[in-house]
Amino acid sequence: MIKLNQYNHGRETYAVYYGDSFVLKRPLPNFGDAKKAVWLEKQHKTKEAIDAIRAVGNPVYNVPAMHFINDDEFQILEERAPGVPLTRELFRSLSRRQKFEIINSIGSFLVDMNELKPVKELRKYKISNEIKFNRLDSFVENKMSVWFTKNEVRQMSRIRDEFGNFEYDTRQAWSHGDLNPDNVFYDPDKSKISFIDFAEADYKFIYHDIFAPLQIELEIYKRCYEVYTKLHNKAFYPVLSPKNTVLKEIMKYRIMGVMLKRFIKAADDLRLNPANEKSSNNNLEKVCFMRKQMQQIAMLENQLAK
Repeated sequence: MIKLNQYNHGRETYAVYYGDSFVLKRPLPNFGDAKKAVWLEKQHKTKEAIDAIRAVGNPVYNVPAMHFINDDEFQILEERAPGVPLTRELFRSLSRRQKFEIINSIGSFLVDMNELKPVKELRKYKISNEIKFNRLDSFVENKMSVWFTKNEVRQMSRIRDEFGNFEYDTRQAWSHGDLNPDNVFYDPDKSKISFIDFAEADYKFIYHDIFAPLQIELEIYKRCYEVYTKLHNKAFYPVLSPKNTVLKEIMKYRIMGVMLKRFIKAADDLRLNPANEKSSNNNLEKVCFMRKQMQQIAMLENQLAK
C-alpha cells in the first residue's frame, strides 16, 4: 500500500487510501457541514461529466471511472489513472509514434467533450474576462516600475492594452475546463493516455480547452488543433482553418492569457517592503519568473507573426 503522506492533498479533497487500481477520497478534515455539502454536490456533477464522456466509448483515450459516491460518509471511489502526469520532460523523452498517439488522443478527447452537448449561439467574447485583468492593470500602472525597467513597463503596458482590447466571435461548448499536465496521465508501457479531474467540466468558450496549459506546456497546440479540425462534426459548428489569420490571433491571445495568469500570480506575491532576507529573495525569484513570462510572450508574438 502506498502511504498517504507520499501524495499532495488537493484544495478540497484528500486521498485516504491508494491501491493498485482504486483510490478512496474524502473532503478535507477541516471542512464544516456546509463545505462538505458543497463538496458532495461537486462530486455528483463530476460523476455525471465522467459518465457522459465514458459513454462515448472512444478507445484512443481513457477516462477513469468514479465507481460510487457515499453521501452519508462523504466518500468517493475512483479508478486510478495508470502512469504519471504528462509533463514536458516526459513528452520529450517519448518516441515519435508515442507523441503522435498522444496528440491524436488529445484532439479526439477535445472533440468528444465539445460535442457531448449542443453548442451555444455565436457571440463576441474577450479572453481578458478569464484573467484578473484589473490586478494586471493596477500592477502595471502603480507597482511595476519598482522592479522593472521603463522599457519593460512599456512592453507590458502594450501587451496589457492589446490583450484587453482583443475580442472575437465564438461559442460556448461543453469542456473539461482544467486541462493541465497534472490532470492528464500517460502510461508509456501501455501507450495509454488518461484524462482526470472533471470538477471544472462546464460550458466554456471554444478554444479554451484547445489552447489549454497542457498543449502549451508540451508545445503541441498547433498539431492538436489540426487533429481537432479534421475530427469534429462540421454540422455542429464551423471552426477556423489552422492557417486562418483570425485563428492565429485567437491562438496568440489564448496562449498569452495562460502566461499572463502566471505573471499576475507572481505579481500578487511581490512585497514592496520585504521584512527579511527570505522575502527579498522571494521578490527576486518572482521578478525573474515574470521576466521569463514576458520573454515567452515576445517569442510567441514573433512566431505567430510569420
